[in-house]
Amino acid sequence: MRGKRLGVISTFVWDIIFGRDPRAAPVEEWGGATYALSGLDASLPDDWQIVPLIKVGADLAQRAREFTQSLSRLAPDAALIEVPYPNNRVELRYHSDERRTEILTGGVPGWNWLGLKPLLDTAGLDALYINFIAGWELDLETAQLIRQHFRGPIYCDLHMLVMAVQPSGLRTPQPLPRVREWCGCFDLLQVNEDEMAMMAPDSMALAATALHAGTQCLLVTLGKRGAVYFAASEFEGLNDLRRPQPLGAAAGPMRTALVPAEHVLAGSVDPTGCGDVWGATYFSRLLAGDKLGDAILAAHRAAARNAEHRGATGLANHLRGKISLT
Repeated sequence: MRGKRLGVISTFVWDIIFGRDPRAAPVEEWGGATYALSGLDASLPDDWQIVPLIKVGADLAQRAREFTQSLSRLAPDAALIEVPYPNNRVELRYHSDERRTEILTGGVPGWNWLGLKPLLDTAGLDALYINFIAGWELDLETAQLIRQHFRGPIYCDLHMLVMAVQPSGLRTPQPLPRVREWCGCFDLLQVNEDEMAMMAPDSMALAATALHAGTQCLLVTLGKRGAVYFAASEFEGLNDLRRPQPLGAAAGPMRTALVPAEHVLAGSVDPTGCGDVWGATYFSRLLAGDKLGDAILAAHRAAARNAEHRGATGLANHLRGKISLT
């Protein structure tokens, strides 16, 4: 029987990291989509395969292919799409475990509907995971067309969609226009506190907007404090999704709760990619049939384990518990 297939729209980034280990030299390694791919690889059920719908710059295409070939759940027919542009590279400077600056160079272009639709038509996807690592993977029109044409569950980590790029390459926050329309593109939406502040005055206001637009669950990650969810009253898992979602279908009473995070050993924290691993694990466990609360607890455990690992190389096996801490 054909396995189920999860499409992934995101961006590979080559990171140069300063300050993660204050006494160490800068570190160069994969970032961006590689953290989410590792989380998916470690957490998806055995009958699911990963189908990356990801462009990669020609200068790093071979190294990116080598990374995807290390994934155990990569679909046999899956392939990255090499484009004649310099791949995204980011200089990260950590000022604390949860605060950093980012300077971007390079830039792989995003998708338009004309280029993406043929891939969606032939990929045979059962679900779709979107992570805005660059911030321009999709424009609003393309995201809306995906929502109209794709009937499987759609997860979105909003991430860099609310970040501008200054002439120097520095990423800076910017308010997101047409918030309601963006929320209507996704069944499940993940933001952190800073991203939320670019969309609404507070989490309740954003939750009301998102659920009225058709989102079934909004998740606000809070770093070391855990995560808060806002769910439609009838949403407990993916079996509760309905297609199509009528306008305002999730606008009735909502459920909300704070789920505290897992404890991470002091002195062993690498925060890079924790949110990506969190979201990938959460969605994977929902695809496995877990209920909302159980999926969040699994995501907390995976994010805590990611914090005890350096980089994305070998991360999927580390998340599975197959290698010891270094």
